Amino acid sequence: MTLTRRHVLAGSLAMPALIGLRGAASAGTVLKLSHQFPGGTIDEGDFRDRLCRKFAAELEKRTNGALTVQVYPSSSLMKTNAQFSAMRKGALDMSFYPLPYAGGEVAETNIGLMPCLVTTYKQGAQWKGSAVGKRLTAILEEKGIIMPCWVWQAGGAASRTTPLVTPDDAKGMKVRGGSREMDLMLKAAGAATLNIPSNESYTAMQTGACDAVLTSSTSLISFRLEELSKALTSSRGRSFWFMMEPLMMSKPIFDGLPKDQQSAIMETGAELEAFGTAGAQADDEQVEKTFAKAGAKVVALDETALNRWRDIARDTAWKDYAARSESCAELLKLAQAIA
Repeated sequence: MTLTRRHVLAGSLAMPALIGLRGAASAGTVLKLSHQFPGGTIDEGDFRDRLCRKFAAELEKRTNGALTVQVYPSSSLMKTNAQFSAMRKGALDMSFYPLPYAGGEVAETNIGLMPCLVTTYKQGAQWKGSAVGKRLTAILEEKGIIMPCWVWQAGGAASRTTPLVTPDDAKGMKVRGGSREMDLMLKAAGAATLNIPSNESYTAMQTGACDAVLTSSTSLISFRLEELSKALTSSRGRSFWFMMEPLMMSKPIFDGLPKDQQSAIMETGAELEAFGTAGAQADDEQVEKTFAKAGAKVVALDETALNRWRDIARDTAWKDYAARSESCAELLKLAQAIA
């Protein structure tokens, strides 16, 4: 195995990063921020961890130390799937959390990884200020969640065997899709699916539990899937896999803070969205280099293949999602209005 500096950082910094942590005598509030991704530093490593550290540093600066943040990478504070529920209850302050992971509790959140709905960063960037973004924000606030920072990530497919590009390629494969809706599309194409968080992908591929993993470019790199893969379907240019991964906060905790601190949280988060997008796009390029260097075949998704996947998604995932509730149907309709 070839260890990069990024991987060394991830291993050495799995323990919580105490960003601006103040002593017990301080009157400041300490927020705990948990995420599943490998730890690094504010300047190096997985950009999602770096975003959390930058958020922590800037928030302390803006509030003159009234708010400080502990960052817990690699699910070191609590298991990945427990984080959303913990935030809703006020048992966890913050998380950088893949939105569709919450689909078991709040069905509407599965729109955050709806196959072929968002296919470019430009399209995803329009959500926050549009009707779909405002409706999604309202739904999550009703469920006890605030989203200070919106980040979209494109994803590709790492395969132990042949490239996963067209629906025909999926037949007979065991695939980790990343959401209920993604799995519906994959099953319709003839694949078997595996429901695991991305940080369990390496073990699943290593043991043969799955043949291919669909996940973000950043996770493909950070979880070292090139070590197990013979092929990569790149997300650069276009992808049927776009996930919303926002920085979330517990609304009960947020509501208990003074207005000036609430404003500092929202302003800091919003300002980091450009950093998040740039990091995601940089990894869309880097993942190709990483997999190619490891000897994997790198292929791209063309418009014809994307349209074939969209036809399947529209008849399966989209239809199923819209039928789940009126609010799901409303969100899907509003999202489809964004070109």
